Amino acid sequence: MTQNTAHKVIIIGSGPAGHTAGIYAARANLKPLMFEGLVRGGIPGGQLMITNDVENYPGFPAKIEGPALMAAFREQSLHQGVDIRTEDVNKVDVSQRPFRVWAGDDNVEYTAETLIIATGAQAKWLNIDSEQALKGKGVSACAVCDGAFFRNQDVMVVGGGDTAMEESMYLSGLCKSVTLVHRREEFRASKAMVDRVLKNPKIHVVYNSGVEEVLDVSKGTVDGVKVKNFKTNESQVLPVTGLFVAIGHTPNTDLFTGQIDLHDNGYIRTKPGTAQTSVPGVFAAGDVQDFVYRQAVTAAGSGCMAALEAERWLAANGAH
Repeated sequence: MTQNTAHKVIIIGSGPAGHTAGIYAARANLKPLMFEGLVRGGIPGGQLMITNDVENYPGFPAKIEGPALMAAFREQSLHQGVDIRTEDVNKVDVSQRPFRVWAGDDNVEYTAETLIIATGAQAKWLNIDSEQALKGKGVSACAVCDGAFFRNQDVMVVGGGDTAMEESMYLSGLCKSVTLVHRREEFRASKAMVDRVLKNPKIHVVYNSGVEEVLDVSKGTVDGVKVKNFKTNESQVLPVTGLFVAIGHTPNTDLFTGQIDLHDNGYIRTKPGTAQTSVPGVFAAGDVQDFVYRQAVTAAGSGCMAALEAERWLAANGAH
């Protein structure tokens, strides 16, 4: 099926980046169409939808729940005139303009002069039942987001790359102690990062081990983690109140593979200081192109950049 009306801007994704792009595009009278559907198993609203409390987004001194913050984003988008569709995007074609987007169960085709990609990224998890049950209740994938809730407490980080090292160092400045659990005997992180961690007296490393269970689901809070040593097959419960899973993120870029330039890690490559991708008229914002900061506030800022650049690109190419 084909949608008869063409659009100046189509936005794929509905986290802070997508909604900020929508708000700015709507205020520029671009009448943006947003697809907020489930992209690669994600949820409308992005990672904040599984975040209980947000203390670091400006304007909310008493903190706000992640879903409530995203509900406010969505309400503001609708108020400004963003056309929001709760549908999956099945396929895109950016080989020529107008760009084409197919979405929904009926695979309706939409066209757009510009495209803003804000599909985000998903944290990789350990995929054990207790971890899933305690997400947002002591289990987190972002130390910068949630570390402050664990001040002067004992916490655990799982991972062996640079992200795990960075999370451990960050948490060591807030928490009483950090136990870093790694499944191997050697880290894959950079030597400089590993050296910093090993020299930190507040960080204790447990090698050749993995998480078996997070305690205690029945209480709805974390009060320990059961860890198994792969060499001895022995298990022990470590008394921590927080578990930070730092085994990486997966950007939601499957729709665009082979069509726009990606970094080696799968994130969309944008021109430095801009939201521009390798395809003129296609812009990327938020965590789908940011593997350094990954914060709601930086995602929102890049969404603003993408919308402003889309508006200027349309004006320069006679399509405004």
